Amino acid sequence: MSNAIEVKELRKEFKSYSSRSGLKGAFRDLFTRNYKVIPAVEDISFTVRQGEMVGYIGENGAGKSTTIKMLTGILTPTSGLVQANGMNPHKEREKFVQTIGVVFGQRSQLWWDIAVQESFRLLKKVYRVSDEDYNEHMNHVIESLDIGPLLDKPVRKLSLGQRMRCELAAALLHNPPLLFLDEPTIGLDVLVKLKIRNFLKEINEKYNTTILLTTHDLSDIEALCERVVMLDEGKIIYDGKLAELRSNWGEGKQIEFQFSNQVDDQQLDPLVKELDVFWTKGDRHNVWVANVPHEEEVISELIGRVVAAHKITDIKIHEISTEEIIRNIYEEGVIHGKIR
Repeated sequence: MSNAIEVKELRKEFKSYSSRSGLKGAFRDLFTRNYKVIPAVEDISFTVRQGEMVGYIGENGAGKSTTIKMLTGILTPTSGLVQANGMNPHKEREKFVQTIGVVFGQRSQLWWDIAVQESFRLLKKVYRVSDEDYNEHMNHVIESLDIGPLLDKPVRKLSLGQRMRCELAAALLHNPPLLFLDEPTIGLDVLVKLKIRNFLKEINEKYNTTILLTTHDLSDIEALCERVVMLDEGKIIYDGKLAELRSNWGEGKQIEFQFSNQVDDQQLDPLVKELDVFWTKGDRHNVWVANVPHEEEVISELIGRVVAAHKITDIKIHEISTEEIIRNIYEEGVIHGKIR
């Protein structure tokens, strides 16, 4: 199977300028300015096979969007090699953009004051899509995303969820083999997210569309991607299967206790001595979560100790979430640019 994306030693640096203080400093800034070079992406390498759906994740400022912009030809790399769909994105941009679709959650490619279908017609001419191909493909897209009732409405009158479904349809109007999604479900409700996820799975299966997805909503990653590439401070710290990440870092369970009375960690810590358990405060009143190893004896012992010492109104046992795993990795697992 051929590679849709090939990245080798990719680097992007930005100059950060600083102003000198005072009138004299302002005058000097007219002729020479102080700056420092900040690497946003540092010599990363990875490949994505045709038809693969890959989650590209990291904290704010890790370099995700910068990478996407280089892969789509918006930014020129400082150094390194980029190839997508067999082309250099920033050197062959006019030809390259005919073969990709892009959705930025914070930006729109639709015209604000005209009807959605008019935007689609304009994009149809931009991408030189024939009437036959447009009707066959877009009828399916419009039906799958349930945007038929929205086609006559101006974009400015759409809700966020409605607009994002239309944005996704616009990105797929020319049925590109490669799709970049940068925070496509930001701020959307659960039903809209499910509709978009199901649609992405469908086009991946039907057209073998390659999808590179960046998002802070890890439920999107879990629903769509078997593989994740994780960034930290511009460097790749993990590239592999999500299942392996969970098996290596997700051993254990979380036991959620809801206490009838107010408790604190000073009261709870003595109950977990020698059990290798640590507590975190829950997001509800009088709720504490115990993170425990995946051992039945420890779980039984902990529940017995807590119930004997405090009045409990509810107990829930959860597998450790992917979000918790990722948080643990960033807080304690990054060593010299790689995770343990």
